[in-house]
Amino acid sequence: MQKDIVIVGIDIGSTKITTIIATANDDSQNIIGASSVESRGLRKGQVVDIEEAVQSITQSLEAAERMAGYSVGTAFVSVNGVHIESQNSKGVVAVSNPSGEIAEEDVIRVVEAARAISLPSSKEILHVIPRYFVVDSQSGIKDPVGMNGVRLEVETHVVTGAATALRNITKCISQVGVDVEGLVFAGLASSYSTLTDTERELGVILVDFGGGTTNICIFTEGAPVYCSVLPVGARNVTNDLAIGLRISLESAEKIKLLLSKPPKLAVEPDEKGEPKEKKEADTLDLTNLNIEEDLRLVSKKTLVDGIMKPRLREILNMIKIEIQKSGLSGLTPSGVVLTGGGAQTNGLAELAKQELGMPVRIAVPSNITGLVDEVNSSSFASSVGLVVYGSQFKQEDVRLPIVGRIEIKNVVTKGLGWIKNLLP
Repeated sequence: MQKDIVIVGIDIGSTKITTIIATANDDSQNIIGASSVESRGLRKGQVVDIEEAVQSITQSLEAAERMAGYSVGTAFVSVNGVHIESQNSKGVVAVSNPSGEIAEEDVIRVVEAARAISLPSSKEILHVIPRYFVVDSQSGIKDPVGMNGVRLEVETHVVTGAATALRNITKCISQVGVDVEGLVFAGLASSYSTLTDTERELGVILVDFGGGTTNICIFTEGAPVYCSVLPVGARNVTNDLAIGLRISLESAEKIKLLLSKPPKLAVEPDEKGEPKEKKEADTLDLTNLNIEEDLRLVSKKTLVDGIMKPRLREILNMIKIEIQKSGLSGLTPSGVVLTGGGAQTNGLAELAKQELGMPVRIAVPSNITGLVDEVNSSSFASSVGLVVYGSQFKQEDVRLPIVGRIEIKNVVTKGLGWIKNLLP
């Protein structure tokens, strides 16, 4: 790539809308603008009020534009919600060249063949992601171009979404005056900014714990093989706090965020009057939170053990059932990578280790420069992932491996130019 290109990602979540503007060159993304605002007009990742959603998107977009000094024309946009489903599909074609040498056109045709799945009219294909190719029964091939064979097959992972939900998201972005360059499933977008190549290859479970939904993406041998969305998230924990303490949702959210911060340690003097080993204070002081209710001191044990942990256990159990349903629980030695805004919830990582019986790490966006401090949080995983993903597909001179890479909807029909970007 000759010069920096500008990539924009708009992450449309249930609780916040984030816009990231970055310049990309080769393998690096330099963040030059970032803005996150409260989400309105959305529920569980889907648009329920277009006018309110447009206002929130506009607010986030304009703030990022001011910071970057750049006017946005196109953007990669995240898609979320329980309407997202996935399945594995196989494509088979005969190699067209009489000499038997596989060309890029053959790769296009076989991926197109894998798209030919039976879908109801209410669903649309969002991604077709090649997992591996097979040439004349030789399996596990990452890039078949240049090899010789008669029969070319591909195993793909197909992600679909509700047509109305995708159209509503596109309509909201269009009303802001921005063209949608690509719709990307939020869970897969997060994988671009958080997972290492080693984790993808060995096998890993990405859990994107958002406000209204939880995305699960399972990777083996470098590519996704299972994706699903659960209709629960960190907002459920906030609701429980509000009910348990009889306070507003706004106040409950402030308390939850306070609990997620590193604990303050209480110092107690020993018999000689000297400070002894520090221990975590059990009482939570709410005086500085400016909450409406007359609530000043609460027991941290009551909040965490009595209210938050039961709900987190329930959500983790739902995740465990989903992993078991995939049939891939024994194929992920890299364990679980937790990300998303909800990953910062007090005690979640330790609880996840116990409930899921796997190694767990909390991931924040990596391999970025520029305004790193602005986005150094798991809540920015999806939005940063959008620009990482976008930069890989806008490079003209660097050809990338097709296996495991997300394909924009209808990219195959756009011709040979796109496939050149996908292949190594």
